[in-house]
Amino acid sequence: MSRIRSLFLVVAFGGAVLVQLPQAAAQTGKWKAAAPMPAARAEIAVAEIGGRIYAVGGVNAPGEIEIYDPAADRWSRGAAVPRPVHHPAAVGLGGKLYLIGGYVDGWTPTAEVHEYDPAADRWRALASLPTARGALAAAVLDGKIHAVGGVEKNRANSPAHEVFDPATATWTARAPLPTPRDHHAVVAADGRLYAIGGRLNGNYGRNLADNEVYDPAIDRWEKRAPLPTTRSGIAGAVLNGRIIIVGGESPAGTFRQVEAYDPKINTWASLPKLPTARHGLGAAVAGGRLYAIGGGPTPGGSSSAINEMFVP
Repeated sequence: MSRIRSLFLVVAFGGAVLVQLPQAAAQTGKWKAAAPMPAARAEIAVAEIGGRIYAVGGVNAPGEIEIYDPAADRWSRGAAVPRPVHHPAAVGLGGKLYLIGGYVDGWTPTAEVHEYDPAADRWRALASLPTARGALAAAVLDGKIHAVGGVEKNRANSPAHEVFDPATATWTARAPLPTPRDHHAVVAADGRLYAIGGRLNGNYGRNLADNEVYDPAIDRWEKRAPLPTTRSGIAGAVLNGRIIIVGGESPAGTFRQVEAYDPKINTWASLPKLPTARHGLGAAVAGGRLYAIGGGPTPGGSSSAINEMFVP
């Protein structure tokens, strides 16, 4: 369990009093090895549905969907992705998996959206994204899918924030992302949407630490405490009410850093580091544990089948 350390340092400067606000103490926990994916890959999309984790697309295996059963620590394969894709986004909602955007035919951003039904092991096409994008991120908020940021066909970042309603199978635009970026994480927590980290125009030499929160009640983004370790190619998931950001890359190498954000008090804490530094990985929570799956151990086009589990 995490603890909150409250330090109040009162220092006088010309009569003014500075008070240090509460900070999150480092959290405990440990990483363990889990069964690796059948196919080594990076720049994948990962989502949890019904206690199982689905890894979709990615460099080296863009047409694959592989399904992990944490209870059995075993992988299986599902029906091939309708169109091979890397750098997509994926979410689980209503017992289905939604595969959104990404790059096809090399590095062409796509607007395609597909739904996978695990019970039938079948894909179907849905209404396309209004804005074709690769290296975007997505999350579910209030029963709708928010697709945020990414790279457009001109290789520049898109501020697009588009929302899919499964009930009507339609997309609508919402307030654009204030800091357009790619290779970032988007996570829903505490009734809001958080866009964290990433890079500018696909260049991991221009990484960001930005943490921006979207409030659906007022359709507005605001700044929050930045990611302590500036990085892109990250993955994020919610564990015990906190947003966990894992991995990433920069020109200097890949990251083992794992940092937890508490949206209630707007603070970050460090967690035990990944056993294996990686970028372009996926993250999902199942059974109260976080799984960090796939990703490249070196910057650029590397890949792996690694599956590591964090036990809080």
